[in-house]
Amino acid sequence: MNNKPAQIYLIPCTIAPNTQESVISPQIKQVISAVDYFLVENVRTARRFISSLKLRTVSDLHFEVFNKHTDEQEINKLLSPLRNGQSIGVISEAGCPAIADPGNQIVQWAHRNKVKVTPLVGPSSLILALMASGMNGQHFEFHGYLPIDKILRLKKIQSIENESLITGKTQIFMETPYRNRALAEALLDSCANQTNICFACNLSSSNEVVRTKKVSEWRGQLPDLHKIPTIFLLQA
Repeated sequence: MNNKPAQIYLIPCTIAPNTQESVISPQIKQVISAVDYFLVENVRTARRFISSLKLRTVSDLHFEVFNKHTDEQEINKLLSPLRNGQSIGVISEAGCPAIADPGNQIVQWAHRNKVKVTPLVGPSSLILALMASGMNGQHFEFHGYLPIDKILRLKKIQSIENESLITGKTQIFMETPYRNRALAEALLDSCANQTNICFACNLSSSNEVVRTKKVSEWRGQLPDLHKIPTIFLLQA
């Protein structure tokens, strides 16, 4: 961009539909306007995102898929435009690249090869949920997805609740939206009455709801989480 050395831009995208006007900064738009080569998790959704910004003709851009299955040899190939002075934009499926996302492998490559990485400010469901939860924002731990198997999931819930009880850390995790209800019920069935649970739903959208209550207060009042993007937080 503008005679700067080629670099990798970590480009946040929306985490809720039709929110680009409120959450996508001028800086992100400036970078997208200047970069022609993108590594993305999903070409279709990345094209739709860029098109929604109405900055340029998407058909003029080059997209390559990068995901958790991409190996080291393929990474070298995907990042070859950098050698020709061409900067690269990395776009996750939702939110910020390299956060709960395989983009960190690209960043590792960049550090090994002395390529500048520029992270851009944008929506992150994990950070937004933590900010609005009222839980410990000094010490926290993200677990990604908890096990699907009921026994393993129960053991994991007990483990992270005990960890929070000992350390005071906020425990953050997520689930595929259609399994939200099962996870929420497992939390209420297995956690102590005084443990705090937060459901952070539809973050950054007009339907956003973030509520923190003790387990005893949630029982019998569980909200409808089915197919609703939700971040779960726990603090014992």
